[in-house]
Amino acid sequence: MARLAGVAALSLVLVLLGAGVPRPPAAAAAKTQVFLSKLPKALVVGVSPKHGEVVHAGENTVTVTWSLNTSEPAGADAAFKSVKVKLCYAPASRTDRGWRKASDDLHKDKACQFKVTVQPYAAGAGRFDYVVARDIPTASYFVRAYAVDASGTEVAYGQSSPDAAFDVAGITGIHASLKVAAGVFSTFSIAALAFFFVVEKRKKDK
Repeated sequence: MARLAGVAALSLVLVLLGAGVPRPPAAAAAKTQVFLSKLPKALVVGVSPKHGEVVHAGENTVTVTWSLNTSEPAGADAAFKSVKVKLCYAPASRTDRGWRKASDDLHKDKACQFKVTVQPYAAGAGRFDYVVARDIPTASYFVRAYAVDASGTEVAYGQSSPDAAFDVAGITGIHASLKVAAGVFSTFSIAALAFFFVVEKRKKDK
């Protein structure tokens, strides 16, 4: 009996202690599923490169602009808190490349993989000068901008024309500085070989 009473008392203590321990927060709600086809095309987006123009990764700048479409009714941008801009593969650069496949479900979309910027939304217009990142691969691209609400959900979008894409020349091969270093090393190696050849020849002549 004494043993049972002890177990009961211990259980009561654990229950009381547990009541004072804060419970972990509930799991965050799953992110809202968003489909591009359901979003209003409320933003007008422009880019500085012309159709077919080549810009170089790590060197050139692409200027992106966005503004509310004048056809939108007053107050259409009331929920806009920020603008998220992405660099997207043009259709020609997605052919037979499943890892670049476009999807209407934004969570599954692989066409717009590269973040350009996230800026607070300002009524009127916005602009960002984007230095093309060094890791952007060679391909044709267009730019898409999403208007995002306070919860981080995309509520509208706009994009430059995929049919008027510009090209990015990615960084490939050996970097110029490595070529210079290799050239210097080769010259040094030849000079060192010639020096040792002369030394050995003098030793033999003695």
